[in-house]
Amino acid sequence: MAEIIDGKALAAKIKREIKAKAEAFEFKHGRKVGLAVVKVGDDQASAVYVRNKIKACDECGVRSIEHFLKHDTQERELLELIDSLNADETVDGILVQLPLPKQIDSKSVLSRISPDKDADGFHAVNAGKLFLGDNPRFVACTPRGIIELIKSTGVCIAGKHAVVVGRSNIVGKPISSLLLSYDATVTVCHSKTKALADFTRQADILVAAIGKAKFITADMIKPGAVVIDVGMNRDEAGKLCGDVDFDKAKDVAGYITPVPGGVGPMTIAMLLSNTVDGAAHE
Repeated sequence: MAEIIDGKALAAKIKREIKAKAEAFEFKHGRKVGLAVVKVGDDQASAVYVRNKIKACDECGVRSIEHFLKHDTQERELLELIDSLNADETVDGILVQLPLPKQIDSKSVLSRISPDKDADGFHAVNAGKLFLGDNPRFVACTPRGIIELIKSTGVCIAGKHAVVVGRSNIVGKPISSLLLSYDATVTVCHSKTKALADFTRQADILVAAIGKAKFITADMIKPGAVVIDVGMNRDEAGKLCGDVDFDKAKDVAGYITPVPGGVGPMTIAMLLSNTVDGAAHE
């Protein structure tokens, strides 16, 4: 029976540390650390994510600067807002909630955010530095949270075979680079990988980020492996679930994250950590 990795508890611990840093910054600079949160449109899932992020800001003593724009906002208007936030010295981090409406090119928007305020870690400069092992100002939040979750198990990453299922720019690619930086041997699998289970069964550390409900089954997991489930899906009954068939996988894995309560809380904690650390870096 696997040990459940409690992302909520770990995130709460990290947020207490973030709050102490934020208070120290405020004492030194006479203002709170500022995170600008930009949401365009009325996507309900995005609204939930944004509310959670604003709540976490409040818990950690970070000022949230909210900009809620209409669904028909044009790309030019959003870029002008980002330019103004880049120039605002009281804004230390900028988050543009994805997805954006179809009339706005997300790549153009994310590249417009200053690399020095890129709290999500998506800018090409920060992503490129991560790939090159060159100390990026910001590391993408979910991958950074995954590393902390793995560390919390006490399992040493160095020398382990880590298999990442998924190759997105948000999770798959950056977590692969991070795991390499911790001296893991990394295999990246994706939708075109043949005989996927042959790879996943070799994983000492398995990161599932493919976006398919309960796609990773118990027979695809190496006994005793650390399993990190990044998925956020709905099963046939409409219940929230991950990419891993948790109920059966927990009988095989050594450590496993639940959904919800695993990677999600850590992603928000890392967003705040990025913002506060970025402010202190000035």
